Amino acid sequence: MLKAGLVQMDVKFADVESNLAAAVDGIDSLADLGVEIILLPELWSSGFDNQKLIAHAKQTPAIIEKLREKAEDDNVIIAGSLPELSGDTIYNTLYLIDKNGDIAAAYRKIHLFTLTGENKYFAPGNKAVVAKTSIGPVGLMTCYDLRFPELCRSLTLQGARVVLVSAEWPLARIDHWNILLKARAVENQIFIIAANMCGQDPALVYGGCSQIVSPQGVVLAKAGNKARQLSAEIDMNELAEFRKRIPCLKERVPDAYFK
Repeated sequence: MLKAGLVQMDVKFADVESNLAAAVDGIDSLADLGVEIILLPELWSSGFDNQKLIAHAKQTPAIIEKLREKAEDDNVIIAGSLPELSGDTIYNTLYLIDKNGDIAAAYRKIHLFTLTGENKYFAPGNKAVVAKTSIGPVGLMTCYDLRFPELCRSLTLQGARVVLVSAEWPLARIDHWNILLKARAVENQIFIIAANMCGQDPALVYGGCSQIVSPQGVVLAKAGNKARQLSAEIDMNELAEFRKRIPCLKERVPDAYFK
């Protein structure tokens, strides 16, 4: 059994210091419960403060160093999306830090949400990422990626048995969030850990409903619309047994799909 957790945050717009303190408090609380992997929401340090992204991105290396210390001190995996500055380009990057403090993976969000103009401020990534971690392979997705089943299937075929979804999903479409999390879990026979933002920023009200979903679509733990920590035990034996009983991944016929 593996104890997984997440921190649902009311991300304070542009307030990096306050958000970092809230994230650390949440990580500490979950670590005290024996949680081994902890997920934070999308752009949890600043929110989509697009006009000051470069300034926020310049703080990301120091934030990552703080998380590396926490991961090693608390013996936990920590993941969450932050703005990454590479040259003159900014990416929405989901970092995963392993228990030893090493950065195991950095996934640059592939699908940018054009409805809110994310594509005007960020560059898209171009590679699906499965992190090799101390608890096994972990797939990474960010928010809008959830609407693209091809990406989650790619992560599954690369060996992911757990997929993390770091998000700022709005309340207006929270029903889609709930449906798609279950769908991705069931169709790929994987565990989904999804951390969403609650509260609001100048543009949107966010929906919360962070959750942990089993390969059979059972919601093992779910938050409401307030800031809180959430945890649940996930059983890889359940995953293996379900895949054995209903071997849909083995019985795919890729050659028939794209003629």
